[in-house]
Amino acid sequence: MMTPAASFVDIRYPEQPLPDSLRGGVVAIGNFDGMHRGHQAVLEDAVKEARASGLKAVMLTFEPHPRTLFRPNYPVFRLTPHEEKAMIARALGLDGMVSLTFDAAFASQSPDLFITDMLIDKLDAKKAIAGYDFHFGKDRTGTPDFLQEKGEALGIGVTIVDMKTDRSGDAVSSTRIRQALEDGAVAPANRLLGYRHFFSGVVVHGAKNGRKLGYPTANMTLPDNSRLREGVYAVKFVRSDGSQHDGVASFGRRPMFDNGPRVFEVHVFDFDDNLYDEDVRVVLYSYLREEMKFDGLEALINQMDADSVQARAILRYAEPLSEVESRIWD
Repeated sequence: MMTPAASFVDIRYPEQPLPDSLRGGVVAIGNFDGMHRGHQAVLEDAVKEARASGLKAVMLTFEPHPRTLFRPNYPVFRLTPHEEKAMIARALGLDGMVSLTFDAAFASQSPDLFITDMLIDKLDAKKAIAGYDFHFGKDRTGTPDFLQEKGEALGIGVTIVDMKTDRSGDAVSSTRIRQALEDGAVAPANRLLGYRHFFSGVVVHGAKNGRKLGYPTANMTLPDNSRLREGVYAVKFVRSDGSQHDGVASFGRRPMFDNGPRVFEVHVFDFDDNLYDEDVRVVLYSYLREEMKFDGLEALINQMDADSVQARAILRYAEPLSEVESRIWD
């Protein structure tokens, strides 16, 4: 694992100009939603190549997710939106990230134009690195083999990184991670990621039902494309100042009260402070149970007590942070 870059550059292109500091480097290309172990292999190769050559390591990615354009009625469950992707890229030692706007005009570009215009003319890439399944250009006709042949013909060294598998021999993929999170299988998802899944949000006002029950919560509204399983979780709660706190969370529609829109509600243990309008992050450690409707408030409170005891135990005896996590939260 490389040390995070001292000055990480985060660019949205073409809304922002490309700085000279990101030209002439080693460019890792991919969508990288999830920044999982397979993606990390590509990015770490880029960092190693860059450091060995005295160059900058740059991640070239796309926003929004291409499926948002091609299948607008079936929004993809995003694992790492732009800000989270940048956090992890920095933790992996990248010097910068360029997010290309993925729109109809860009999607219609030929693979040749992507290489000559973006990699050569705009980024002046000395080397490009991509995963075994990277496809690009109109109708995804640009293949890893094409990238390698065309790039090297134009003077860019190209490395294609092989598939990363788990202990069972299955490919590490964003699709598997999304499915695991939809199923509430937090531990398997985290193993594939190489770090514990986290997401960001702003604390909003709620009905304050938890406060009346002795369990005040910090409430967050997740994006409509989130398909995280509804239920109760053991979590870490990370404030904007970087401080981390243990907690138990409920995600769902509150069947004991209004059965309304989905809200992610975190009860932070041993904590009493104003969190409204604060930009925070939640780290998932374990899925405890489904959301339930009880016979009365006393039964609900008893279950919340039991959930808290279970969550505290899980968090107390959790495995130490992985090296990637240590860099993310440093």
